Amino acid sequence: MNLKFYKYQGAGNDFVIVDNREGAINHQQPSLIANICDRRFGIGGDGMMFLQSKEGYDFEMVYYNSDGQPSSMCGNGGRCIVAFAHDIGVIENETNFLAVDGPHYAKISDSGDWVSLQMIDVNVVHIDGVDYVLNTGSPHYVRFTERLEDTNMFEEGKKIRYNDVYKAEGINVNFVEDKGDHLFVRTYERGVEDETYACGTGVTAVALAMAKRQHKIGDISTPVKVLGGNLNIRFNYDGEKYTRVFLEGPAKKVFEGEINVG
Repeated sequence: MNLKFYKYQGAGNDFVIVDNREGAINHQQPSLIANICDRRFGIGGDGMMFLQSKEGYDFEMVYYNSDGQPSSMCGNGGRCIVAFAHDIGVIENETNFLAVDGPHYAKISDSGDWVSLQMIDVNVVHIDGVDYVLNTGSPHYVRFTERLEDTNMFEEGKKIRYNDVYKAEGINVNFVEDKGDHLFVRTYERGVEDETYACGTGVTAVALAMAKRQHKIGDISTPVKVLGGNLNIRFNYDGEKYTRVFLEGPAKKVFEGEINVG
């Protein structure tokens, strides 16, 4: 069987997307998805998504990590599937869709390549030593550091992701360096089990943790640089709760094609 697919990337976070509105594809096949996401033997991607019909919403986003397992929310994946929905005519410039962590609103620019995605509100930030742990649709660990460009993220991220506290459920690990006019962020992602070029829920977690760390209150906009480009997070923080949280950045089609899946 030949499977029609589309490849999208958001700040270097890349995804294989399939239009499954007719429900013809049984995607609960971890080995198949892992093979498709393999960068040597498949298409290659940090994850795979299926756009599906859902009553009451413009569409449903079903997301799998590159290991083929169902995942928690993926922010850059959410932005990319919004761009995809726009490109194939499912939506115009605004949308309300359903993801694993609930409903999301998003708006796409007139140029079609910049997506602002509303994330879930966050009410709780835990402190682990001097580090921060919070859930922005996916669980994240945030550590502030220096000389981040010299950090071995695979080794250092893996230590935290697989320590006794987090190894059972898994956690995404973000290291961040304050550059003054922006934050520089690198992320080790569970499910990928390696560093990725960007992580949307990760940079969101970093921006929220930074507001708490600096005791900032009110409407906040935080520019972030990742290995794959630039993102922006804006939100309101009242000292306890984070609301109106938006992840913003590029989302672009790379190519489309067909793959024989047997």
